[in-house]
Amino acid sequence: MAFGWIDEQAARRRTAGLVRTLRPRPADTQLLDLASNDYLGLARHPEVTEGAARAARTWGGGATGSRLVTGTTELHTELERELAEFCGFEAALVFSSGYAANLAAVTALAPHGSLVVSDAGNHASLIDGCRLARGATQVVAHRDPDAVRKALDGHEGPAVAVSDTVFSVDGDAAPLPALAEACREHGAGLVLDDAHGLGVLGDGGRGAPHAAGIAGDEDVVVTVTLSKSLGGQGGAVLGPARVIGHLVNAARTFIFDTGLAPAAAGAALAALRLLRREPGRAARAAEVARDLHARLTAAGLEAVRPDAAVVSVRAPSPEQAVRWAADCRTAGLSVGCFRPPSVPDGISRLRLTARADLSGAEIERAVRVIGETRP
Repeated sequence: MAFGWIDEQAARRRTAGLVRTLRPRPADTQLLDLASNDYLGLARHPEVTEGAARAARTWGGGATGSRLVTGTTELHTELERELAEFCGFEAALVFSSGYAANLAAVTALAPHGSLVVSDAGNHASLIDGCRLARGATQVVAHRDPDAVRKALDGHEGPAVAVSDTVFSVDGDAAPLPALAEACREHGAGLVLDDAHGLGVLGDGGRGAPHAAGIAGDEDVVVTVTLSKSLGGQGGAVLGPARVIGHLVNAARTFIFDTGLAPAAAGAALAALRLLRREPGRAARAAEVARDLHARLTAAGLEAVRPDAAVVSVRAPSPEQAVRWAADCRTAGLSVGCFRPPSVPDGISRLRLTARADLSGAEIERAVRVIGETRP
């Protein structure tokens, strides 16, 4: 029977406690949100929503075509210019999602005969970029510059190392200066996914590469999302102008995809300008993460020390992680639940977002609920 194998896979998922379901959320909810990626609390900010509405009124509901046909508006180029300047890069290119930006950066910069060195903890979008790239991929130990050196040693031809700046599972940071040094010793490029660094790390939230002093370097390319700290939707690649020009001509997720909707571009631009004006939001997000971690560990929970705004709490098993998250929700707290195959080490977790707009009372409430519902 056609697709009969799907039933077998579904049964295995149920047995392993790995079934995923969609849960539509209402516009208004009483749940305390520690599950989203709205790090700076900007998704519903009046300036951001008005930026989206104004762009939709001006440019319409959609981009109307790919970026190379009709999908590039003046708004897109304005966003690219300001995003590049804010993060310290020569140029930027906006995509319909962060996922598309990562696919573009990896595939377009890894031609035949090249080597891609990928951190074992990388996000699925970077992993898929490696799978689609024409070069060979070697996966190396997590956060290990010496492993990158060893992989690059002896390779002749183009090469790039690929890594998250802040890893989405535990919120730990990559050793960026050491990675950049390892790449330069072998003439390799460095492609970094700063989805969880932009808006939280660096001066005023300019990102992890800016904090590490490598933003704008000619051998560094960075991808970001517009859907986390900037509260909108979309992604971008930042780097040297010649690299961005290459992506315009070679990145399939740019050439063949409809451009980012003007409303999303308008929202991101409004959020970026708000962050420029209120740089303290970035420091507040990191402060909330540290406070969450301190309170959780004081309560006897196994929480990983955050390097940015992601705080994870270990769970005994996938089934117990799901039940723990459900019990939190029943108690009025929304938390993320990460379990295999989303986690590379097979350890299930609750994943908490340290939002800049959380109050001390809300942090205390969240910790209390998590402690009271622990398996």
